Amino acid sequence: MHQRELVVAMTGASGTPYGVRALEALAKVPDIKVHLVLSQTAEKLLKFESDTEVDAVRKLAHVTHANDDFFAPIASGSHRFMGMLVIPCSMKHVGLMAAGIGSDLISRTADVCLKEKRPLVLVPRETPLSLIHLRNLTTLAEAGAHIVPAMPGYYTHPKTLDDIVDHVAGKALDALGVEHELYPRWRE
Repeated sequence: MHQRELVVAMTGASGTPYGVRALEALAKVPDIKVHLVLSQTAEKLLKFESDTEVDAVRKLAHVTHANDDFFAPIASGSHRFMGMLVIPCSMKHVGLMAAGIGSDLISRTADVCLKEKRPLVLVPRETPLSLIHLRNLTTLAEAGAHIVPAMPGYYTHPKTLDDIVDHVAGKALDALGVEHELYPRWRE
């Protein structure tokens, strides 16, 4: 079976459970190879927000890359991968991406997605949003990124915090066209 490749990045915004849940769902998709990039702050937040060990998160991916590894294949447009999911996405990385500053592997790979017209899905996790945040998100949307804010829907009648996390992670995977069973569909 031909294996598609997808990049998942987690940055230094609150909301690491969303990224973990997306990785857990992707681990169940047999034909997708996941490349994972964690920012330093994401690594710290994993433990702070959820007591999740960084090594356990890395094991959910097929390949992990250091955020300063510009020799990783995903740093090049010549490497074929289907797109990128940044979940959660900090406003720092939104700013870097909007300005086209590829100063780390996460922002460089996002730049590759935009220039190569590959799907780039961002799950920003910040509130309230300043005008600068909104302008940067608008710039990215105009450049082709799909913005999926961490705003759960309640039509699924969530009973637990996990249900809410599932909905946000599922909506992000929907934007990439990845099948999952994280939440029930409307009227299904």
